[in-house]
Amino acid sequence: MRVRSLFSVLLPAPSTASMTERLRASAGALLGLLVTGTVAHLMLGPDAIWLVAPMGASSVLLFCLPASPLAQPWSVIGGNVISALVAAACVRWLGHLMPLPALAAVGTALAIAAMFFMRCLHPPGGAAGLTAVIGGPAVHAAGFSFALGPVLVDSLLLVTAAILYNNLTGRRYPHAQTLTHPNPHATKDDVPTVRLGFKPEDLDAVLQRYGQVLDISRDDLEALFLQTELRAYQRRFGVISCGDIMSRDVVTAEFATPLTEAWLAMRGRHLAALPVLNPARRVIGIVTQSDFLKHSGLDDYRGMREKLKEFLKPTGLSHTEKAEVVGQIMTPRPRVARTDTPIVDLVPLMADAGLHHIPVVDAEERFVGIVTQSDVVAALYEHRLAEAQPA
Repeated sequence: MRVRSLFSVLLPAPSTASMTERLRASAGALLGLLVTGTVAHLMLGPDAIWLVAPMGASSVLLFCLPASPLAQPWSVIGGNVISALVAAACVRWLGHLMPLPALAAVGTALAIAAMFFMRCLHPPGGAAGLTAVIGGPAVHAAGFSFALGPVLVDSLLLVTAAILYNNLTGRRYPHAQTLTHPNPHATKDDVPTVRLGFKPEDLDAVLQRYGQVLDISRDDLEALFLQTELRAYQRRFGVISCGDIMSRDVVTAEFATPLTEAWLAMRGRHLAALPVLNPARRVIGIVTQSDFLKHSGLDDYRGMREKLKEFLKPTGLSHTEKAEVVGQIMTPRPRVARTDTPIVDLVPLMADAGLHHIPVVDAEERFVGIVTQSDVVAALYEHRLAEAQPA
């Protein structure tokens, strides 16, 4: 039992990365280093130093942790190059004053300090600095050219490969920090989910007090906290799914539905939106009253009746630039939910992103209903009212 307890302390927690993500990251490192090594070999020549060992460590961050502050382009390029320059300077000016082990320690420590100062902290940069000190006669002879040659070229190539690969495989890179929550109505008020939960400044204060390096971006950390709050809410109050509250008898449109027909359906039934379906009943868009206003020029409110009539009136021509069917003014590829999606997952979309209607699809991606802001508000009210009733 003591041995097992010791191992439980020493070993890290199991990785939460899916098998797909592990394969994606490994394949990215393979392609990134292959491209970097091949191009650097052609650029610098087979007799020169054309691929440095720290690139292997950089590839871990670039392809496994592309959202990390330590993996951003300036961190990678600046961290590797500046560290190598600092260490090369130590070799040139301090190499005759101290033994190699001490020089390696001093060069690496000064490289870390320089990365902090230049805001480009990158763990493999420490390895780049160490390589500049203990790399041997060839590296020492190269001097500053080691940093401005293979280290710079390799870093630029690897970052370029990471930008292309990560974005092609669905990972945002570079991972720009999102420090604000813009209000969709362009007012100074915080978005609704921030007004009652923790605020960005609360997180900033905690991080300031923590005072240590975090290998996670600030916006990702905030998103994880918000998702944790939603999960805790579900645990406390139970799960109400979209399938429980959605409207099922929904008026819909098709791509080729005439604008007049869609407008009359919305006006006659007091609807604010129509889901747009293809023949297989899959959601291809959504058309709202705002779409009619935007495309018909009614947002200036002058001559509204005449403009609306002109906009809805068919031209009778087979080819015209004027929009005549729903598919020409709809919002394509709208956000959808599944029947088993908890309604608390819709709260940020409706409260913060300003979505008023979310189509609901089944396991086969076919349209089965729609959830509105009113549905969510009513469901949460009824659920909390039931919780408040005495047993």
